[in-house]
Amino acid sequence: MTMYSEKRRFVAGAICPRCSEMDTVVVYAEDGKDYRECVSCGYKDEMYFKPQTRELETRVNTPEEEKQAQEQVVKILPFDNS
Repeated sequence: MTMYSEKRRFVAGAICPRCSEMDTVVVYAEDGKDYRECVSCGYKDEMYFKPQTRELETRVNTPEEEKQAQEQVVKILPFDNS
């Protein structure tokens, strides 16, 4: 799976690892692989991305339905003095 389209796009602020020129790096996909290339010196390499990992569940990212299912309700009965 590629992250980029086949259309070449410049990456703002990117610096070429070979010639150290800024704003000369383009990214694109070709034959199902992602590449970056410097238009100044011709440097080109394939980019590899780690597969997305599942985010750990926290109280912030837990869906509201799950929060309500985990909620415990305690009823306090009135005290009878008789």
